[in-house]
Amino acid sequence: MFVHYRTAGLILKKEDRGETDQLFTIYTKDFGKLEILGKAIRKISSKLRSGAEPFYLSEIEFIQGKTQKILTDTILINKFGNLREDLKRLRIAYRISEVLDSLIKGPEADEKIWQLLNEVFQRLDTNNLKPITCNLIYHYFLWNLLSILGYELQLYNCAVCQKKLLPEKLYFNPKEGGIICHDCFKKVKLGKEVNIETIKILRIILEKNWATLSKLKIEEKYLKELFLLSKSYFSLIVDEANASGA
Repeated sequence: MFVHYRTAGLILKKEDRGETDQLFTIYTKDFGKLEILGKAIRKISSKLRSGAEPFYLSEIEFIQGKTQKILTDTILINKFGNLREDLKRLRIAYRISEVLDSLIKGPEADEKIWQLLNEVFQRLDTNNLKPITCNLIYHYFLWNLLSILGYELQLYNCAVCQKKLLPEKLYFNPKEGGIICHDCFKKVKLGKEVNIETIKILRIILEKNWATLSKLKIEEKYLKELFLLSKSYFSLIVDEANASGA
């Protein structure tokens, strides 16, 4: 007898397998990230299709087969209709999915990650969402996920000497795990100068203060700088994880 497992899950991606099957990557409330095979799900007659699309929040049921988890039931909870009708939002959703898939390697439940994932998809589904807010939702997800995983930046004290950061020339040093002061930059000679306004945005993000973040009028240059910092830190962590075999 197979044991049937039920849980809520947000479908991150799907891949065709054979003529009629699909392999789903799903982040679930009770089991973390899972890969589950939907057998014959591409057939029009399949009852699983209605709750199994990327970026659907669904209640799913599965069994553990000999080599693969098998999807046995899906009940749609939320298909995030506004998200699906906007290419900008969809691009952000795919980026969030890729980040999560890159950083989470195995099945391990984490309530904080589950809540964060649900929060950002609810925000992406908000009516009349501005493009700049879409970008902020991505950064909000990325930096808070990194924080949950133990990669939170040092933003208030120098990551090298630990002295309180002053509003002067400051530098982002991903290998040191945060912002470093000018004196330490002269010693380590590694880092990229970063504007204090960008640091303030990061602080608000990591305080999870969405009410303040969403009301900020952010200049384009600070958004670009935030994008570059996000890209460099994320790339470093992924490279380190791959090198260690994590």
